[in-house]
Amino acid sequence: MKTQANHNARSAGRGGIAVLAAKAFFILSGLIQQTLLPRLIGLDGYGALARVFAITSIANNVVISSSIQGVSHSIAHTPDEFTSHTLRRTFRTHLAIAIPIALLFFFFAPVYASFQGAPHIIRPLQILSLVVLFYGLYAPLVGALNGMRRFTMQAGLDITYAVLRTAGLLGLGWFFARGGHGVVGACIGFAIAAILIFPIALRITGLGKPGDAGPTVRQHLQFILPVALGQVFLQLLMQSDISVLGHFASKLALSHGLTGDLARQAADETVGVYRACQLFAFLPFQLLITLTFIMFPMLAKAKAQNDPQAVAAYVRTGMRLALVFACVMVATVSALGPHLLHLLYPNEVGERGGTALRILALGQGAFAIFYIETTVLTSLGRERLSALFTGIAAALIASLCFTAGYLASHESALLLDTAIATSLALLIAAAIGAFMLLRTAGAYVAPATALRVVGTLIAVSVFGWFIPYFGKLWVLPLVFLVTSVTILLLVITRELGKQDLTMVKSVLQRKSSST
Repeated sequence: MKTQANHNARSAGRGGIAVLAAKAFFILSGLIQQTLLPRLIGLDGYGALARVFAITSIANNVVISSSIQGVSHSIAHTPDEFTSHTLRRTFRTHLAIAIPIALLFFFFAPVYASFQGAPHIIRPLQILSLVVLFYGLYAPLVGALNGMRRFTMQAGLDITYAVLRTAGLLGLGWFFARGGHGVVGACIGFAIAAILIFPIALRITGLGKPGDAGPTVRQHLQFILPVALGQVFLQLLMQSDISVLGHFASKLALSHGLTGDLARQAADETVGVYRACQLFAFLPFQLLITLTFIMFPMLAKAKAQNDPQAVAAYVRTGMRLALVFACVMVATVSALGPHLLHLLYPNEVGERGGTALRILALGQGAFAIFYIETTVLTSLGRERLSALFTGIAAALIASLCFTAGYLASHESALLLDTAIATSLALLIAAAIGAFMLLRTAGAYVAPATALRVVGTLIAVSVFGWFIPYFGKLWVLPLVFLVTSVTILLLVITRELGKQDLTMVKSVLQRKSSST
């Protein structure tokens, strides 16, 4: 028994590493897509595609998260010999969900395009209804692999799909761009990738067998509906600013007397610049999300054991680490915003969006903290409160961005005002989240820690305004310099010390021994 347990632990460890590597590969492939697309389909095409992806991401991520989590949960709660029964039943359930959602997305496309003032995105949106459909069929199969603990196979599928998606977006985007239809081509490539990955996954998992074992359809739906609702709020929070900006970018172009293709191009380019800013501003969130994978099970276990002191200790330590890591990353992005845009995008993007990125980086850093706060609340059994705050934050972003859009009189003001509105909303949300977490867990970070971290962040961000742009070759050395300065300030203020290094070493040693 002990040998089998050791074998299972090693397999789980290898599988966890494979999934982590696949996620890293997926992020890297996404970075490649985002940096090459403006050069292949033009900045205006990149902006139009960002408009399309903003609404598509909401539908896709809701479908993916609820499907993977739901099917994985159902299969994990089924005896191994009956998992094929659960797979068949849950797949049929998600098939029944995917078809109407894809149809709804197809017919909603003209409504969203009208709100954007961009009728040229109707066809790309309707093409991506195929992605919504096949994501709805593919994600349950990934959830089945996850529930069966076949993590290496799951990672292989993720990498395969990342390659297919990158090739489709870039290859067909470039091919169709020669005829002036790069956005349509990129969307067709995306759809083909989604269609191709489904039979590959189906070949691996199969469709299971008829049977009554495992959770019922009703129990399955009761589990996935709250997950889907939480994802709706989260995706609205992440996509509201660029969607509202697109609406006002079109209005602004028309108010300046532009018509036809000139108005379309001007509005799409504005959205494209903002999307480039988002790419860097979201980095703290994407990197800090791994911290939630560690905190969630520890907090849930402490809560189940009715150990409030352990809960408080985990919250205090986890939030402090989150603030420190966020400070290092956000300070670097905010200080070097224009430089980073110049590194990966055409020069005009850095010139038009550099200041907006400096501000937006601060707001998205607050979003990373807010996301961890809501995850902690969820792990402590406050799922409804977490979802409520996420919905409120999304509504706050949308309302402030609408206000900013009405007040903006030109493109640079629209970009900057939208970044300010988004950042202000996220800062307010993070502050409310901190208050609620303090009331729920009885702990947060020490006031002195908050002051040192915020002071360091402000100092480094302001310092960055005085760093001139020396060219692309100097950007990475400057990143190293600013990151080092940030860490040095945290050491000087005694926020970072030997105990932090010891803790990091112990965590790494535990992970290496477990694998």
